[in-house]
Parts: sequence; C-alpha cells; structure tokens
Amino acid sequence: MLVEISHILPYAVLFSLPLAVLGALLLRRFVHGSLTAALTVLAIVPVVATIGGVLAVSGFMFTSMLVTTVLVCVLVALVTVPAAVVLGRSVARRSVWEREARARERAAEASRRELVAWISHDLRTPLAGIRAMAEALADGVVTRPAEVADYAGRISAEARQLSGMVDDLFELSRITAGALRLTLSEVPLADVVSDVVAAERAVAARKGVELRADAVTWPVVLGSDPELARVVRNLLANAIRHTPPDGTVAVQVDVEGSEALLRVDDACGGIPEADLPRVFEVAFRGTPSRQPVGGGLGLAIARGLVEAHRGTIDARNHGAGCRFEVRLPLRTA
Repeated sequence: MLVEISHILPYAVLFSLPLAVLGALLLRRFVHGSLTAALTVLAIVPVVATIGGVLAVSGFMFTSMLVTTVLVCVLVALVTVPAAVVLGRSVARRSVWEREARARERAAEASRRELVAWISHDLRTPLAGIRAMAEALADGVVTRPAEVADYAGRISAEARQLSGMVDDLFELSRITAGALRLTLSEVPLADVVSDVVAAERAVAARKGVELRADAVTWPVVLGSDPELARVVRNLLANAIRHTPPDGTVAVQVDVEGSEALLRVDDACGGIPEADLPRVFEVAFRGTPSRQPVGGGLGLAIARGLVEAHRGTIDARNHGAGCRFEVRLPLRTA
C-alpha cells in the first residue's frame, strides 16, 4: 500500500499543486472584490485540482474507472458551485448590511457625544450666570431696586432659555425613541403659519429683520396642529437668527401635486455645500458664524416632526441665503 502511495503521490502533487496555486492567485485577486466570485473560485479549485491529480495518476488513460471518477467530480462541482454562489451572495448582503449598520452606529455615537458636549456647555453657561446673580442678590451686593429688577429679569431670561433647551431635549428623545404619537386632523396651513408669524414678528423686528408670509393657495393638510406649528416656529427662528439686520425672511406656501409646500427663505449668506447634508443632524452647528443659541436641536426636531407626518424636509442655498422646504401630504378627500 505504501509503495503504491509513494508511486502515485509525485504525479498527483505535480499536477494538482499548480492548479491549487492558480486558484490561490485567483482568490488573492478577489480578496477585495466580489465575495460571490471568491467563494465560487474556492468551490471550483479543489474539484479541478482533484480531477488534475486523478488524470495524472491514471497516466491520462481514459478507463471506465477514470471516467466514473471524473464524472463524480463534475457532479460534485455542479452541486457545490451554485451553492457557493448563493452562499456568497447571502454573506455579501449580510457583510454590506453589517458594515452599513456599524457606520450608522458610529455616526450616531459621534452625534451623541457631540450633543452631550454642546448641551453640557450650553447648560453650564446660563447656570453659571444664574448662580452668580443669585449670589449677588443673596449677599446684598446688589441693593438698588433698579439693579435688583434687572438681575431678576436676567435670571428669568436665563431660566426660560434652560427650560427651552429641556423641552427640546424631551421632544427629541420622544422622536428618536419612536414614542411620538400624533393626533391627526385636518389642519389649515393658513392658521398655523399666521399664528407662528405673528408670534415671531416681534423677535424679527427687534433684530431689524423683515418677516413676510404669502401663499398662492392655502392648503389643508392631515396632521397635528401643535407639531406643525413647532416645525414652522423652528424654521422661522433659525432663519431670523442667521439673517443680518435689514434682511428679509420670507415664508411661501403653495401646492404641488398631492403635496403642500412650505418654503422658508432667509438671507444668511448661504451654507457651505459640504455642510448642507448635515444641517438636520442633532447638535450640528456648522461654521462659527452659524452656531446657534441653545443646543442646536431645532432643525433636528423639525425633521423628526415632518417625517412623523410622512413628509420631507430639505435645505439648499437659494439667492442670498438658504431655502428650507417642507413637503406634506394633503388631506384626502
């Protein structure tokens, strides 16, 4: 038995080893390419190497035994190669999904760390001011009625800012956790826009910004009145904040097909193209000139609320500033 093995082994190795090396070279070529192709080569190479070794040992004498052996190898290849292709596609899909999931997880974690850093900073600043003014009042450093009233007003303003940040965080947590439940009804956009514009007009006037609102037609959408009002309020607050004095913020409403359109144009000077896809990310602040007051959550909340209404929101540079466009489905007849 050992004599026979020692006789056939050199022939088997001589013919099968080059085929195996060729297969290894092909696998190396596909290592950064198609996983399906790599698994197919991996399934074919052992079968081809086996056939090569069998042919070498038989001395290429096509006896009935050799034909039977080769036929068995071919049948094995017919089974293993399709299985390798199917398995390769399945593994490739899973690998791509896992890679994308890891990328999303890393992006979410980076966003969370950024949010915590900004919120910590923005909470610390007003808290430090409140503490300093409260200590001044408690220690009697400030005694004149006018100064006391001024300190009280500033403490109240800082407290309102903190309350707004907490409200934003709570709203964002409901959105991201999927706990937002909307009570849908027919909502005339005319009522929503007019109420928010009236509330924000004083803020715009103090900054010297002109605030305009007009519509080709005033549509009615299916949505939640408080949440839609918050979307408009966040967009207007963002536009007024970044528009310089003597600039204009314009709200336009229209209908396009089966959707209502709400556009908010400002005069911010534009956003770098690289930052446009990120303006709705949590705590994204962009360039120093566009860093918002507060946690930078307004646009992220607006996007979450719009998507909860099965609408879309996007931002692009337009004219002397930016345009934020919201699309909402119209009410069904």
